[in-house]
Amino acid sequence: MAVTRIFDLLEHCRKNFQKDDIVAGKQNGSWRRYSTTEFTDLADSVSRGLIASGIRKGDKVAIMSANRPEWNICDFGIMQTGAIQVPMYPTLAEQDVRYILEDAEVRVAFVSDQALYGKLKAAADALQSDLKIYTFDNLPEAAHWQEVVETGKRNQEIDLHEFREKVTPDDLLTLIYTSGTTGTPKGVMLTHNNLVSNVISSSMLYPAGFKKAVSFLPISHIFERMVLYMYFYIGASVYYAESMDTIVADINDVKPHGFTSVPRLLEKVYDRIVAKGSELSGIKRKLFFWALELGLRYELNGRNGLLYELKLKIANKIIFNKWRDALGGNILALVSGGAALQPRLARVFWAARIPVLEGYGLTETSPVITVNGLGVGETRFGTVGRPIKDVSVKIASDGEILCKGPNVMKGYYKRPDLTDECIDEEGYFHTGDIGELIDGQYLRITDRKKEIFKTAGGKYVAPQVLENKFKESIYIEQVMVLGENERFPSALIVPSFANLKDWCSRMNISYESNNGIIQNKAVIDKICEEVEHYNKDFGQWERVKKIELLPAEWSIEGGELTPKLSLKRKFILEKNKALVEKIYRNSEHIEI
Repeated sequence: MAVTRIFDLLEHCRKNFQKDDIVAGKQNGSWRRYSTTEFTDLADSVSRGLIASGIRKGDKVAIMSANRPEWNICDFGIMQTGAIQVPMYPTLAEQDVRYILEDAEVRVAFVSDQALYGKLKAAADALQSDLKIYTFDNLPEAAHWQEVVETGKRNQEIDLHEFREKVTPDDLLTLIYTSGTTGTPKGVMLTHNNLVSNVISSSMLYPAGFKKAVSFLPISHIFERMVLYMYFYIGASVYYAESMDTIVADINDVKPHGFTSVPRLLEKVYDRIVAKGSELSGIKRKLFFWALELGLRYELNGRNGLLYELKLKIANKIIFNKWRDALGGNILALVSGGAALQPRLARVFWAARIPVLEGYGLTETSPVITVNGLGVGETRFGTVGRPIKDVSVKIASDGEILCKGPNVMKGYYKRPDLTDECIDEEGYFHTGDIGELIDGQYLRITDRKKEIFKTAGGKYVAPQVLENKFKESIYIEQVMVLGENERFPSALIVPSFANLKDWCSRMNISYESNNGIIQNKAVIDKICEEVEHYNKDFGQWERVKKIELLPAEWSIEGGELTPKLSLKRKFILEKNKALVEKIYRNSEHIEI
């Protein structure tokens, strides 16, 4: 059968992929696997249970949970009724939870645990809402999601075919509130067709042998959610990592053919590998860094010549094979999105036969607009690839990236004014990103339109380009470049404290705390030296002239990062107002 609505994937799996592990979750160290039959039957029971409790087409039902199979089961259960699923990030602030519940008029919610139940109940009580909350964990004071399942089983006479038939491809599948970096959340309306078009086009990138994946990025974000739908479409089993701390162990246990990631996690993997290489000695250390240097010069399709390819074959046999083993030994493709991937990382992973396919898109575009592929001519380093099937991309006169296709959202919920601002009369969505088309086909992102700033001297600076370059240093974990209307650019830098600690040990510098070490002159000089090294790639007006070091990593919990790990620039600036003042107003500063 043709998949025209996302819930058609259930029947698609029943007919084509009868597996013992269509999806699996790890809890308390053990895998709980769901067969195709169990998974689809549970989804049907959730649908009947919701219908029996009064849920109908157009109602809003929320899910607020970390990744686990119950998320998927309830997602499919909701959509088969014709209701609209509202995913909510577990890290949402209470005021955002209240806003979404009220704006979307959510009637039922599924949450995972005690903490999220408390957060959602407090918000519902504040709104005097009669929201019905079900939990995935067993809690004494809450209704368990299995109650919905049991209600569904008692109502087998409910004809789900009748409810499915009322749902068209152009009906809303989901309402996703974008956290953004500033302002009130906006509800992005995505239809079944939006997601189906993205699923089918993206599935063409995957090799035939791709049958198992590990998932750890939040399903609440459209990137991971679309990819999960795509796994169901191609019949790949999904295994949810137990936590961010267990990812490496879970990957080694599952031995997947791939997973999705964001650049920051790949940067951490790379830094960890380099740190381990640095611990080697003698010939082993020399071979490691010989292979690494070789990998960083990698070019696609043998463009470096036969001698290079011969050396690379040796490097793969004695060094890079250990990299592959560390990721389970079966990786066919990784997908990276959400932010710019450093080209050197793409090169070295490809050299190690761990191809990373970098893509680009937004929640409003379901999300993929462009992506690199595995075939000859389908990838170009330093770009986010070519537009997927049926999606067209053009560059506006001011450099903004515009896109048009079946993946573009229906609009912003209850905000036709904002919809009109970003979708023009020709149907092109204005992404807010600046870029260019290389050779007329490969898209290169240069920055966010709203984040490019002008210095007091009238020169434009694209901060993300600088930040991405500085993060090539193993001593720089996070960085934010600033300087709007100021005489010069500067930067707030969070050092890589693990690597800094190793360096201090080699330099016989006492390391007692992060707070203390960032005051040490030798450490400050080291970071300044790193910044100066990477500054050389930029024009005089772009170069960072002063920096300040911060003692703690930015995080989602701390409010500095969005759920997809983008910088919340306004928040970071406000939080570090005194340091910014020190950079630009006081004589006391760290100058490069």
